[in-house]
Amino acid sequence: QVQLVESGGGLVQAGDSLRISCAVSGLSFGEYHVAWFRQAPGKEREFVATITWDGRTTYYAESVKGRFSVTRDNVKNTLVLQMFTLKPEDTAVYFCAAPNRKFYTSQNPSNYNSWGQGTQVTVSA
Repeated sequence: QVQLVESGGGLVQAGDSLRISCAVSGLSFGEYHVAWFRQAPGKEREFVATITWDGRTTYYAESVKGRFSVTRDNVKNTLVLQMFTLKPEDTAVYFCAAPNRKFYTSQNPSNYNSWGQGTQVTVSA
């Protein structure tokens, strides 16, 4: 059974930094490109960042490029999103996700079939 469990969310002020993590089990983590998405109230789930299986290549949404950094540890089976210079518009529930096939990357959430429960990130002005 595939499980993804996020942790580390919270309430911060604009300009602060926050680190959220995702522990993955039940799949061969080192064979999957994995991703972060987020969903704000009343909005659709949107792509945030993705990282290839070996951690060498990353992609970011334009809205977070230069402020967020995604990394992974294939020994500990964990995915991390380090967020800097947070803005109120970054407020959302953040989800980690694995796609429905190995060595596949996408910015479309419909191509992901394994999701964590999400962690709330709230940025106050």
